[in-house]
Amino acid sequence: MAAVPADGDLAAEGQEPLLSSGGDDESRPRREPLVVSIAISVAANCLYAYVHLPTSHNKYYMLVARVLVGFGAGNVAVVRSYIAGATSLTERTSAMANTSACQAIGFILGPVFQTCFSLIGEKGVTWEIIDLQVNMYTAPVLLGALLGVINIILIFAIFREHQVDDMGRQCKSINFEAEESDYVDQDAQGSIDQVAVVATNILFFVILFVFAVFETIATPLTMDMYSWTRKEAVFYNGIILGAIGIESVIVFMVVKVVSKKTGERAVLYGGLLIVLVGFFILLPWGKQLPNIQWEDIKNNSIPRIIFNEMFTPFWKLQTTQLPSNHTVEPTGCSVVQPWCLYTPLIHLAQYITSDILIGFGYPVCNVMSYTLYSKILGPKSQGVYMGWLTASGSGARILGPVFVSQIYTHLGPRWAFSLICGIIVLSLLLLEAVYKRLTAFSVRYGMMQG
Repeated sequence: MAAVPADGDLAAEGQEPLLSSGGDDESRPRREPLVVSIAISVAANCLYAYVHLPTSHNKYYMLVARVLVGFGAGNVAVVRSYIAGATSLTERTSAMANTSACQAIGFILGPVFQTCFSLIGEKGVTWEIIDLQVNMYTAPVLLGALLGVINIILIFAIFREHQVDDMGRQCKSINFEAEESDYVDQDAQGSIDQVAVVATNILFFVILFVFAVFETIATPLTMDMYSWTRKEAVFYNGIILGAIGIESVIVFMVVKVVSKKTGERAVLYGGLLIVLVGFFILLPWGKQLPNIQWEDIKNNSIPRIIFNEMFTPFWKLQTTQLPSNHTVEPTGCSVVQPWCLYTPLIHLAQYITSDILIGFGYPVCNVMSYTLYSKILGPKSQGVYMGWLTASGSGARILGPVFVSQIYTHLGPRWAFSLICGIIVLSLLLLEAVYKRLTAFSVRYGMMQG
């Protein structure tokens, strides 16, 4: 199942530079790429709603729908490119933070709507005239399709092109006619610092990678550590992610004020440190072991245990007895994962504390990284550059679930979170090395004061 979301992100990774190239030339409108991408998303959601109709190969139709959703999601690069070109340096951090806050609100409302739609049930109702089943699985995508249509209408009715330089002076655009003295040339003198561009892409990749790991690992980790059923894990983690979304909105509002006093680079550094502390807290400590699920022993699936692990006293293992009624979902840390037999329990207080810290640090890093990126690019056309930044984020979301499925499943949380901490430390070292180069284009070339 990890392949389904990964395929969507892979499609987004390939589509983002293509969509954003339509907005790279300032003489080209951004309306068309936005409308096309949203239309693709609407079509993908409709395909998902009808994926039950084919008599065979349904999973492939679902994958196609997910890929198309990924293509549609590539428009975020166009949006960020537009914001970068429509705001001055002093306005940009606030505008980027507002956009991120809107995204966070979407992440909050998503699980809320999903919970509400679950009341419809798996059977739901059927609209036989058009063979449409409305149930807890199709209702969210139908809502997504409706919102997509509304977005297309709003783009045609309200959206207008607007372009200013880093100092806020109006630039010539397809929707703006001005006298020669009223606009500035976007092809300003000077070249973009490619080292800073590459470094920011790497940092953005790491930021989204560690959060993708955090999101993906939440359900299996809580099922293993706290003996939650899958339903309980999804429900409780949905509440936690919703709370993190609310926290993120508050952080986005605060970061606008703080960055004006300290600068984006210092805020980004602080955000990475907070995320590092969050993952460090998740490392297993102590001697208490999680409850063990022995269900797979009945299939003669004996875990491979290395020599020094064979001496773990049996009486120290907390076991969960399998109910006589096999319809009840077995809980606990599955014995087919050898690390369950020797890895200490991650206490719920550790998990909640880590959630709070990562939920605070991630939005800080997220908004500061692409705000810095847009300022480094300066008055140059940013479409393709923004596309590559967003593509690096999609690549991170692809590799995150892969990392969880391989490292966590086979080696356990100690190895997984230790590697994540190591990656963040390397990112901090990279940020330290390029710290002085992460300056706005206009400041670097003396067009305005930093």
